[in-house]
Amino acid sequence: MNLLECIHVNKSFGDKKVLKDINLVVPRGKIIGLLGKNGTGKSTLIKLINDLLTIDSGSILVNGSKIGVESKKIISYLPERTYLDKSMTVEEVIEYFKDFYDNFDSKKAKELLKDLDLDTNQKLSKMSKGMQEKVQLVLVMSRKADLYILDEPLGGVDPATRDYILDTILTNFNEGASVIISTHLIADIERILDEVIFIDSGKIILQSDCDTLRNKEGKSIDEIFRRMFKC
Repeated sequence: MNLLECIHVNKSFGDKKVLKDINLVVPRGKIIGLLGKNGTGKSTLIKLINDLLTIDSGSILVNGSKIGVESKKIISYLPERTYLDKSMTVEEVIEYFKDFYDNFDSKKAKELLKDLDLDTNQKLSKMSKGMQEKVQLVLVMSRKADLYILDEPLGGVDPATRDYILDTILTNFNEGASVIISTHLIADIERILDEVIFIDSGKIILQSDCDTLRNKEGKSIDEIFRRMFKC
């Protein structure tokens, strides 16, 4: 059984059709890049999978069942913008996640945060944006989920922080789980990807294994993307 399936998914906002007949399959044990220019439908698709928006037609299946309460239990989602209460300390946020998610591993979260030399008594409001994003990523990756969906996890952070984020993703998701990463910073993230999905104007125009695509085209994923989406 596939971990995630989107079957003829369509979504519009008013007269604007944002997603057009989306069909995709996500197997287990893969890190997949969801790649496209801004405004091509990436975040809308992610929100549909997380049951934050309602599809107009088609269906989305997680572990063979329609999205809903059960799918939310096994999907760990990192939104594009920080949603944490910045008046809280890191310790308070950990306790919040522990109470809210049955599959949250607070011990793992504290170990990862210790690697950052982070004072868990510090308020989020006193941290830099990069540090806040590290904390949020640690929280998301400390859930024992089947599917991790990360929307622009590298946005607005420095190169060193990007490396930390990628290494955290690579080493901390469950065996047999999969990760979908939406980003436009392809060169930074390419090294950890197994597969890519290219989306343009609300349509999936390519889904491929990365090595197969690189060997076929003789170029990096970043170079292939730049050529296909050249303005």
